[in-house]
Amino acid sequence: MKHLYRNAQLLALFTIVYNIVEGVVSTTMGYGDETLALFGFGVDSFIESISGVGVYVMIRRIAHSAQQVTASQQTEFEKQALRITGWAFYGLSVMLAATVALNVVEHKAPESTFWGVVISSVSIITMSALVAAKRRVGRALNSAPILADANCTLVCIYMSIAVLISSGIYELTSFAYADAIGAIAIIWFSVSEGRECFAKAKGHQCGCEHE
Repeated sequence: MKHLYRNAQLLALFTIVYNIVEGVVSTTMGYGDETLALFGFGVDSFIESISGVGVYVMIRRIAHSAQQVTASQQTEFEKQALRITGWAFYGLSVMLAATVALNVVEHKAPESTFWGVVISSVSIITMSALVAAKRRVGRALNSAPILADANCTLVCIYMSIAVLISSGIYELTSFAYADAIGAIAIIWFSVSEGRECFAKAKGHQCGCEHE
């Protein structure tokens, strides 16, 4: 049992570190290539790392208590982490929406979306493996919160797919608005995740908690 909780903590730590690295690479490449979808994806990764800290604390708490924990039993630290994450997602959405509108008006297009294709592809592979690993541990422990975290990680995969599609279309066709469409998809996912964070902070069950 102890080794399973240790594995769950290691997976949570890996999620945090990976998101930070992904955030640095994505925002750097996105800014350099003027790719809104990739830059927004990178900022989202930083926000996900904040959420990951709350998840790590939750797993440690479950491991110490050795019992199931419901959403309403969160510590104040976890609730505050969720609120901060929620506001960060909303902030990202507003920033991206304003920049998308400006780019469309000024007819700006990325210099390249090559790195968007590369980074999103790596993210899809990594996050898919991470979801599978978290689910294995969650099922072995019969832990609803750990399984919920695994299912919420799926959103990262959906975002990666959106970036891959928009970046791929631009690379192949130079369609001017492909990047803007990808950024709009990031906005939609960010708003959804922000809403989920505030719901969780209030102790409500969230859509991502179901397989």
